[in-house]
Amino acid sequence: MTSDENHQWRLARRPIGNIQDGDLVWDQESIPSPNDGEVLVRTIYLSLDPTNRIWMSDMDQYMPPVKIGEVMRGGAMGEVLETKHPGYKVGDIVTGLLGWQTYSTVHGDNIRMSIPHQKGTPLPAWMSVLGLTGVTAYFGMLDICEPRRGETLVVTGAAGAVGSIAGQIGKIKGLRVVGISGTDAKCLWLKEKCGFDATINYRSADVSAALRTSCPDGIDCVFENVGGSVFDEILSQINLRARVALCGLIGQYNATEAVPGPYRFANVLMKRARIEGFIVSDFAKRWGEAIKELSTWLADGKLTYKVDIVDGLQNAPTAVKKLFDGSNDGKLLVRVAAEP
Repeated sequence: MTSDENHQWRLARRPIGNIQDGDLVWDQESIPSPNDGEVLVRTIYLSLDPTNRIWMSDMDQYMPPVKIGEVMRGGAMGEVLETKHPGYKVGDIVTGLLGWQTYSTVHGDNIRMSIPHQKGTPLPAWMSVLGLTGVTAYFGMLDICEPRRGETLVVTGAAGAVGSIAGQIGKIKGLRVVGISGTDAKCLWLKEKCGFDATINYRSADVSAALRTSCPDGIDCVFENVGGSVFDEILSQINLRARVALCGLIGQYNATEAVPGPYRFANVLMKRARIEGFIVSDFAKRWGEAIKELSTWLADGKLTYKVDIVDGLQNAPTAVKKLFDGSNDGKLLVRVAAEP
């Protein structure tokens, strides 16, 4: 890439089912110049998230879908190269919706500083445990699950970037934590490194029986990332006044037909349970609170995390598929450029 090229992935067509070759098209244009109030950012790390698939679809969602021909939306971290905003200087490391591209101009009010305090923290941590995935886990657990010491928490997608932090927060708050994941290796990591009390490999176990064994006192809190048949089994074993933080439904994002609702939904009524869907942006004004607490837990050795880094923006459309086949190992990032 020459110094005056901005490489980009643009949405060429809306995926049907899994993301396919041709749904995104590789493009390039000149590096843009910032207008008043804007900064020019060189992307360092691009975050790949299940919500990328939602944004590609023309469906009701929490943000407008990406339009055909637009640069693919995506959260990213980058270095400020030029600034026309008084709040930023050249060399600042910032995060925001910079898109699937190597350079971007963005208004300074729409980005945030990534490393305001702990200069020694690795940059990928600010895209994972101290980034939006960690913040998502924080508010889903504390504000929606409202954990009480001694209760039982079940986390689906438990080895993922959000689920693994949610489960560890559950342990910090004194819960019995059961994680559901798709490989024995991920289940082992959850028990040995994240401190989960029990794990279930949904691909090989009888999930209903395994939940009864792992949750002998029933289920009080659920951090739900997946949906589908496993969620149904969880609903069948919830306790009175159970709380469900509905964070994601990745199990149905690639569906090509209407997806039926939970078959055990009646138990929500019988147990007077509460299910609340949420998006991390709902708590935007309180992100600082979450990052401060997460930073303390990380420094105290109460949290651990993993990142799965793929090199090269050109590999983003292939890499994002790892989220849907479960082959990612931790928070999935694309390294777009070397760290400064």
